[in-house]
Amino acid sequence: MENGEGAYAQDGSVDLRGNPVLRSKRGGWTACAFIVVYELFERMAYYGIASNLVMYMTNRLHQGTVEASNNVTNWSGTVFLTPLIGAVLADAYLGRYWTFVAGSAIYLMA
Repeated sequence: MENGEGAYAQDGSVDLRGNPVLRSKRGGWTACAFIVVYELFERMAYYGIASNLVMYMTNRLHQGTVEASNNVTNWSGTVFLTPLIGAVLADAYLGRYWTFVAGSAIYLMA
């Protein structure tokens, strides 16, 4: 295209300063690798915690088996529903980058 317009993303993507993003600098395999590795570590953490959580609650927190199982079920349901809250925040308020940064920070602190 003329005037170099074809070099920029046409979907309205902007960088952190609000400038249009060059197509050559957007997405690609680097972003894909980052997301895949992040998801791998997230799944490892989730299943590592989930597999031992009932035992931890019964032995260390002295909860009954029924109460511990109920708490684990509530925790698991919360884990699967929070992405819906993140999606609303990302779409309506923060944008996908800042939602990802905030969610990662919360996840690392927990």
